[in-house]
Order: sequence, then C-alpha cells, then structure tokens
Amino acid sequence: MEEKRKGHIDWFILIAVIALMLFSISFVQSASSPFAVSKSGTSEKFFLRHAVMVIAGIGLMIFFSQIDYNKYKKFTKYALIVSIGLLGFVLFFGIGAKGASRWISLGFIQFQPSELAKFALIGHIACLLSTKNNVIKTLEFGFIPIMIWVGLVCALVAAQPNYSTTIAIAAISFIMMFIGGVRLKHLIVTGIIGLIGGGVMFLSASYRYNRVMAYLGMGSSGGATESVSYQSNQALLAIGNGGMFGLGPGQSRQSHLFLPESYGDFIFSVIGEEYGFIGLTLILIAFMIIIWRGFIIAKKAPNAFGYYLASGILITFSIYVLVNAGVNTSLLPTTGVPFPFLSYGGTATLIYSSAIGILLNISAQANVFPRKNFSPSEDSQQEFEFQLRPSKEIVEMNEQNKLTTQANSIEFIPKVAKKED
Repeated sequence: MEEKRKGHIDWFILIAVIALMLFSISFVQSASSPFAVSKSGTSEKFFLRHAVMVIAGIGLMIFFSQIDYNKYKKFTKYALIVSIGLLGFVLFFGIGAKGASRWISLGFIQFQPSELAKFALIGHIACLLSTKNNVIKTLEFGFIPIMIWVGLVCALVAAQPNYSTTIAIAAISFIMMFIGGVRLKHLIVTGIIGLIGGGVMFLSASYRYNRVMAYLGMGSSGGATESVSYQSNQALLAIGNGGMFGLGPGQSRQSHLFLPESYGDFIFSVIGEEYGFIGLTLILIAFMIIIWRGFIIAKKAPNAFGYYLASGILITFSIYVLVNAGVNTSLLPTTGVPFPFLSYGGTATLIYSSAIGILLNISAQANVFPRKNFSPSEDSQQEFEFQLRPSKEIVEMNEQNKLTTQANSIEFIPKVAKKED
C-alpha cells in the first residue's frame, strides 16, 4: 500500500537549512570578492551565481519535499546506471582543472557527476538493504551485489582523480551496510583490502604523499611539504584572526588572495575570521539540529526504505561537515571536501538541497509533526492500534491454539478500521 502523507514536514530542518543557505550568500560574497576582481574585474561574479543556485536549491528542496519518497525505490537502479554512465563520460569528455577531470559543461552550469552518483548510490543501497533483508548476511546474495555498485562508483570517481570523494563514498556505503545488518567480517575484510589499495594510490602521487607528510609535520623546511601546508596554515591564521567575536562581516584579510579556495573548501575559515568562534559555533549548532532531527526522522520512518534512505542522507552530511571542519582547523590533512550549504558551488548546492527535500518528505510520512485535524484517508484499508487486554481474555481468545500467557501481559491486536458507508 502506498504511504500517505500524515504530518507536516520537519520545520526545524527546513528553517535551519534555509538559514544556512541564505547566510551563505553573504559568506561567499565576502570570501570571493578579491579573487573575483582579480579574475574578471568585478566583485559580483561568484556572488550572483551562488545566489541563483541558492534560490534554485530552495525551490528544489520544497519540490522534492512534496513527492512521496517511496516512488524513488523502483528508479534507484536506473538513476545509478545513468550516474555511472556520466562518470565514464566525464573521464573522456569532461572539463579538466588542477589535473582532474570532474565536470561536464552544460553551458549555464558545470555539472559534477560524482555528486549525483553519490546520492544515487545511497538511494540504491537503501533499496537493496530494504529488499534483501532475509539474505543480507550472506556473501553472495547480500554483500556482493551491493559491493559491485559501490566498487564501480568508487573506481570511476578515483579515476578522475578525486580521492577525497572516493573515500567519502566508501565510508558512507560501509556505514549504511553496517546499520543494514551486513556481516561485520565481510566489511572488515573488504575494508582491509580497500586500505591496501588506498595505500598504493597514496604512494602513487607525490602531492598526496606531501599532504600527509605536512599534516604529520614530517616535511623538510622549504620543501614540497611546506608549500602544501601553506593552505592549512592560512586557514588557521584566518580563524585565529577572528578570535571570539570576529573582525566583522566583509572584514576578512585572508580572503585577499592569501587563502586559496577561500570561498569554496575553506569558507569555514573565512566565517571564523569574520564572525569569530561564536559564528562558527552557531554554524555547527545548526548542523547539530539537522542531524538530531534527522535521526528522529530515520527512527520513525514508516518503512525500511525510508529508514535507510534517511540514514544515508544524514551520514553524508555528517561526514562532510566533520571532514571540512577538521581540514580547516588542521585536525585532518588538506583535502577538497566542500562544506554543505555554505561553500560556493552549483551541482553540490542543487543536489544537497534535493536530498534535504527527500528527507523532509520522509519526516512528513513519519509524522514527526502531526497535523491537528489528521484523519485516515478513505483509501486506507487497515489501521493498527495498540490495545491492552487482561491475561484472562488473552487465554480465552487463544484457547483453540492452546496458548497461555503470564498475568498482566500485553497483546498487540490489529484492528480493521471500518469504512463509513
């Protein structure tokens, strides 16, 4: 039976996400202005484009919040196949930048297939976990069918190369499989193999090696590791400049061509410089609210597909927020992971907003905010209620089956809701 929308969408998540997206327009304007002037002679280049993406993202979020998430279940495989095709296309015909081919030019926007593939994979894993519940602990019918898709996506993303996204996709997939009941030994063995393969890739490129050496403080003075650590050092300077209350909106110094990617992967540092520790704390509190409400939504999801889909979306945002904040504060090695809803970007803004819209629809069907005058729809065939019955009645009802129960036991009895003529 198709799930019916029962309650309101989760207002906590909606307000938190819209607030972050609207504030990001100001953040991007401040962080990108110096670079925009140096590249195009105008300070509005990145600001205007990001503002358009934010407005479009809010529209997509509201749009997807109105669509029954159960309808996606039968299309997840096809969406993933299309995403894999785009990942293959970008390797040969994509736009290259900084030694990587990650984007497809659509004229008005540069599309990044890895962002679509990430959420298409989450959707299909949710579908497989919910339909393979009886065989999920088996190797051949449960684990391998999921790992084929995960391995294919990760291999194509790594070939761009985009190792930070590859690691993120693998981590999201493994956590989803863990909560889905996949055998731990299957995950551990595959994880060890993945670590060995990751180690080989780590040693295959000097810039990745230098990043880790710089993070560990093992580089030589004036060498390659010192130049690699320049970005993280500038990010720390920005946060340090901000102190407790910040220098004020638009007063960032490090964004004046000192901090690379100040409007992208390192916008968290610019926010810290302008709004201080208080500003960064408020940003993190907003994400804590999103994650807190998301866990409630996942727990109350009306079916397994909704549970795994909501969990996958939550895991994604949690990993990206933690990694980006860790990189900006030098707790993690420098890597290219954007901050959700705050970093400048086109594809990520639109797809992240759509994912939140899907989460909001799950929240409505999970009835986390019940409607005051809600009543079951006429199409409902059955309504299940909890009812307490004394043990004597239970024994009488099950006398034919010779079942007995202890005193004061509780039985959950389905009641068929009668239709009114």
